[in-house]
Amino acid sequence: MPEVRPYYSVRSLSAAYYDLITQADTSLQGDVDTYAELAPPAGEILELGVGTGRVAFALAELGFSVVGVDLAPAMLAQAEAKRANLAPHVGARVMLQLGDMTSLNIGRVFDAVICPFFALSHLPAGAAWRNTFAGIASHLRPGGRAAVHMPLAELMQRPAPAPDAPVMRAPVDDQGRTLNLYVRERSFRPRINRFDQVLDYVLADAFGAVEQRSLERQTYYAADPTPFALEAGLQIDGSPSLLGGVGEIHRYLKPASDA
Repeated sequence: MPEVRPYYSVRSLSAAYYDLITQADTSLQGDVDTYAELAPPAGEILELGVGTGRVAFALAELGFSVVGVDLAPAMLAQAEAKRANLAPHVGARVMLQLGDMTSLNIGRVFDAVICPFFALSHLPAGAAWRNTFAGIASHLRPGGRAAVHMPLAELMQRPAPAPDAPVMRAPVDDQGRTLNLYVRERSFRPRINRFDQVLDYVLADAFGAVEQRSLERQTYYAADPTPFALEAGLQIDGSPSLLGGVGEIHRYLKPASDA
């Protein structure tokens, strides 16, 4: 097997075609509306795992100011490139920052903190989650709200599809090129609730010839985020809401006072 890269790494096709992939992913439909409900009109939102700015720029279009943090330079570079195609007043509402959600130090507080598209579950459930929720709590105004999108644990234990059957095929341009996605390996380790799969991104020309290929390892950890949120001093803000049949959005509230 060729070299397996980390997910969203430099030169990875998952990063290069992130927007194409998420556009084809119907399980994300409606998530921006959910996050927009967390903050008052024209409020300030901190996004952890901002990626290429899919959510951040959509929120900016709605009038919110967003600070987006991400650990992957390849994703932030795409977000910066996308800003050039936005109306100047929209792009100006988003600030992008290279950083680690487990060691947040933005130096200000927000009306809402969001962690979309399974970003937290890329980290082991333990100290990393504890530090992340401590950072979320410290960056929320009293009365502010947080939302974390988590995958459904039971879906991680499904068998892998046939390795030669694409799970996604999306047109790339009007020249007939396509991006094809295969699952080459999949495993689940219940003792540590770790899900791993090797994804094969294949860019093919109009005749099916491979132009570029990227094998990437994707890892998720399954756990309930609520104990970590409560430990950080947050309160549960309603029941988790199902999104797209494959994940749930957990919402939390920072108490308005310590009284």
